[in-house]
Amino acid sequence: MSPTTLLWLITGCLMLQPLSTDLYLASLPHLTTYFSTSPAAVQQTLSLFLIGFGTAQLISGPLSDRYGRRPVLEGGLLTYLIASIACALAPSLPMLVVARFVQATGCCTVAVAARAIIRDAHSPAEGARMIAKVSSLLALMPILGPIAGSYLQVTFGWRAAFGVHTLFCALLSLAAWRWLKETNNNPAVVSINGLIRNYARIVATPAFWAYTLPGALSYSSIFVFISGSSYVLIRVLDVPTEYYGYCFSFGVFGYLLGTLVCRRLIGRIGMKQTLTVGASLSLLGGLTFIGLVLLGVHHWTVVLGSLFLTMFAHGINYPCTQSGAVAPFPQQAGAAAALLGFFSMLPALLIGAWLAASVDGTLYPIAYISAANGIALFVAAQLFARHRIA
Repeated sequence: MSPTTLLWLITGCLMLQPLSTDLYLASLPHLTTYFSTSPAAVQQTLSLFLIGFGTAQLISGPLSDRYGRRPVLEGGLLTYLIASIACALAPSLPMLVVARFVQATGCCTVAVAARAIIRDAHSPAEGARMIAKVSSLLALMPILGPIAGSYLQVTFGWRAAFGVHTLFCALLSLAAWRWLKETNNNPAVVSINGLIRNYARIVATPAFWAYTLPGALSYSSIFVFISGSSYVLIRVLDVPTEYYGYCFSFGVFGYLLGTLVCRRLIGRIGMKQTLTVGASLSLLGGLTFIGLVLLGVHHWTVVLGSLFLTMFAHGINYPCTQSGAVAPFPQQAGAAAALLGFFSMLPALLIGAWLAASVDGTLYPIAYISAANGIALFVAAQLFARHRIA
């Protein structure tokens, strides 16, 4: 594979996750009406997705170490394709939730194989720059996805988003079948006991947590807005549904800028200090949000400003944590990527449940949760700073 081909294939694979969440965000408030249920029940379409995404990686990661990245990635794409069709045709909310869980298992299998491919092909610093490039391209989906999703909801209803999932996965599957080459040239025969030992070794390595914990909290910082922004903007602040996508995309533009800044910072100060910068900005975003809300500024611009700053910080944090957590384990890159993904989903799952249970028709729950997450991220980054590779 040429570097350009690899770049676009990895981008397409990692784009499945934001496509799976962002494209139907504008539909979340409307699903409560369509199925005559509560926001907490509809939240399960996100929370079960996170559970599936996190747990399935523990299997798909080691499988990619043993049998190669290509077959595992193609199996994940097939699973995602079938599940997306099931989501589009779901006759009830429970069926939609189950289909979302299966969709997540396919999505995470593709993502963990893609992250392992980056480790196969690049050194840690080069891998971080590669992920930053991919992240810049990935930002197009969160920017355009909510806008397209808003108009899809207004024009066709909530099923249309899952139709787009199906079409995108079909095209990506064809591209992977045609151009993707195997990068794992030294497959490791791993028994159950060996797998457990690998996982234990990874978990016992401080350098793994030095990037994984801040990375997990960075993802949960944006998941606060992924799961809660449509409700507060559309239901609480009366932003029209067709405008929601523009609001969310404005915030994601901050993520794009963050990835561009990250690429420059890594070259100048290294991953270790770059992550410190990102964690500090995450703290600033959370404290600014709760500070303005406590001062009585309850306006959609407050949500957008906080979303922009949080996304900007995540654009800096994400490439560093994704590359740094896997870097110490060249022979177990799939297993390390799986654990990284698993632990990244746990805080987001808790955040989603906390937010769903705290809905009260105001901005206070989302602001308090955003601030708490920002503080936790900053503390975690500082506690493990000495274990981070440069």
